[in-house]
Amino acid sequence: MTLPTSTLGVVEIFATLQGEGTHTGRAAVFIRLAGCNLRCHFCDTDFALRSLLSSEQILARVQALDPSGQAIIVLTGGEPLAQTTSLRLIDALRAEGRSVHIESNGTIPVDLPDDVWLTVSPKLRLHPRMAARANEIKCIVDKRVPFEWRDQVSQRPIWLQPEKNAPENIELAMVAILREPGEFRLSLQTHKLIGIA
Repeated sequence: MTLPTSTLGVVEIFATLQGEGTHTGRAAVFIRLAGCNLRCHFCDTDFALRSLLSSEQILARVQALDPSGQAIIVLTGGEPLAQTTSLRLIDALRAEGRSVHIESNGTIPVDLPDDVWLTVSPKLRLHPRMAARANEIKCIVDKRVPFEWRDQVSQRPIWLQPEKNAPENIELAMVAILREPGEFRLSLQTHKLIGIA
């Protein structure tokens, strides 16, 4: 995707609760960026381009949605790091004192400031630098537990997230967690369970 260097391709910006992983239940403003460098068969995310926005326009929307400045700001996609302009947005958000979180597939090596929370959800491949930098690892359970990522990451526990909260995927995750409680932890998509975005 080629975009003007001063803008970002955006799908949507909205306030909600973080529904997954370590920060489940926290107030959040999600900035969903367009595009992805992978095509996963189980992907349930619409990351089609809806608008081109400058960092300043995005910051204004974030401020309107969270005037207190207390919500975490989650850059997601698609793959948010596929747009190089996202690094400028990260810097701008940090300059305003915002707590920035990135949800990435971990395939694009990028240097991120230490105070940026990085969730890596490996899919088809994983770059070693991003695996090492991740604050948390979230693996999708879709008819099987992807044990193959365990040897490529050092973070523990690894979050197991059942695809679509499907009972059969929850069961697979639970079996793995009960078998190896130090290795894995369950991450249900709580936002879907309670019917919010």
